[in-house]
Amino acid sequence: MRPGPAGRDLPGAASPAPPPFARVAPSLFLGSARAAASPALLARAGVTLCVNVSRQQPGPAAPGVAELRVPVLDDPAEDLLAHLEPTCAAMEAAVRAGGACLVYCKNGRSRSAAVCTAYLMRHRGLSLARAFQAVKSARPVAEPNPGFWSQLQQYEATLQSLPQPSPTGEPSGQGSRTGDEPQSEP
Repeated sequence: MRPGPAGRDLPGAASPAPPPFARVAPSLFLGSARAAASPALLARAGVTLCVNVSRQQPGPAAPGVAELRVPVLDDPAEDLLAHLEPTCAAMEAAVRAGGACLVYCKNGRSRSAAVCTAYLMRHRGLSLARAFQAVKSARPVAEPNPGFWSQLQQYEATLQSLPQPSPTGEPSGQGSRTGDEPQSEP
């Protein structure tokens, strides 16, 4: 028997479907296409930008919610890396404007999890391991495919080679990122 609501065991109950979306970090949500189809869920979470990481899933069904489509299939050969920097920049712009982002794909497992991981690396200063740990803790079904994981490793190496801002906002040299602590924001 599997535990049911409020800890009750339900005979023959299947594993419940994951919720439509989960909060990964302040103003960052990860989910499935089902989440984007719910204007009430989007409004309650304050979502102003939906990042649709698919070629075929419908856009958000809520007025005033912008969509950024990242047209990739859940295929290890797809080039997600080329989309990461502009996508993460758009997500950060929405957050800085006081909004929130929902990143989704069909099931909220591979493509959208990879994009959320990249965002945490780029804009919260986390290492790949720590960023994915945050994503996986929020949405246990998250599992980027092997090709996307390899591209996240490449993205981490690229980020580590960038000059890092000092507390005064000036670049402080290359390779100083440890990735273990979030970077302070100006």
